[in-house]
Amino acid sequence: MTEYLITFNDEWVPEHTAEQIREKSRAGWAVIEEMQAAGVLLFSNGGLDRSTAVCSVESVDGKPVFTDGPYVETKEHLGGFAVVDVPDDEAARHWAGRLATALDWPQEVHRFGAPGARPA
Repeated sequence: MTEYLITFNDEWVPEHTAEQIREKSRAGWAVIEEMQAAGVLLFSNGGLDRSTAVCSVESVDGKPVFTDGPYVETKEHLGGFAVVDVPDDEAARHWAGRLATALDWPQEVHRFGAPGARPA
């Protein structure tokens, strides 16, 4: 099995009313429950609120420098994600497609490297 990150960028989500967001949340959680029932879900979140960024950190002269909130030049914000453990790309695409359809906004699929693998 291979682990995949299915994620969406908050910038891809158009404006919604509070009721529309509640409906999308119900639809998204229904897919998450399907993932749980299928035994492929490793972890998911309830969505990230871009206004709650704890801090940003960057290296300055080899030392970490922390600042409050998100990095000021960043335009993209991680909106939410799920980590699944499935046999192949096709299965990961299936679950990403289910989320994209349920939420009606784009998803990205990223394959994690093998545990403990180091880049060449």
